[in-house]
Amino acid sequence: MFHDLSQWMLEWADSPYAVWVLFFISVAESSFFPIPPDILLIALVLSSPDQGIWLAMVTTAGSVIGGVIGYFIGLWGGRPILQRFVAEKTIGKVQRQFDRYGGWAVGVAGFTPIPYKVFTIASGAFAFKLPVFVLASLAGRGGRFFIVAGSIQLFGAQMIELVERYFNIGSFVLIVVIVGSLVLLRVLRKPGSV
Repeated sequence: MFHDLSQWMLEWADSPYAVWVLFFISVAESSFFPIPPDILLIALVLSSPDQGIWLAMVTTAGSVIGGVIGYFIGLWGGRPILQRFVAEKTIGKVQRQFDRYGGWAVGVAGFTPIPYKVFTIASGAFAFKLPVFVLASLAGRGGRFFIVAGSIQLFGAQMIELVERYFNIGSFVLIVVIVGSLVLLRVLRKPGSV
């Protein structure tokens, strides 16, 4: 199924509506669609390298708009679903952690292969601050799509091999560094530590 969806997306790369399709896939992926827009973004930048920055902007804008849609899905329906399956005390603990680290979580999820849509919906369910959510989304999604488009624009098809080979490893290392930094900061803030 995912292969078929990916193939369908690539078929749009030659269409005069390709940029609109990229935008709508970016919107949909941030709230419910399973295939990331990177596939179409890469194909479009390869076919029109001079449009890389523009295509990254379109993808980022669509993704952040889709993220806001996911946020409102969570805001309007996420809390009642959580309350059916999770104790209120646990929800409160998670909410406090989300209030504290939610911006980082959204930014990291937006940049890495972690499903961003989960964090868009969770942000709404926990009524996370919308301006912080949007800024973190712009940073994470923009960082990801501008790096992908810029790399393809500069280095062409050879960059695809490197991205395919090292993106998941790089994302994992980034997550470990961020989580490790947060843990270290927490330990250093405790009275009597180090």
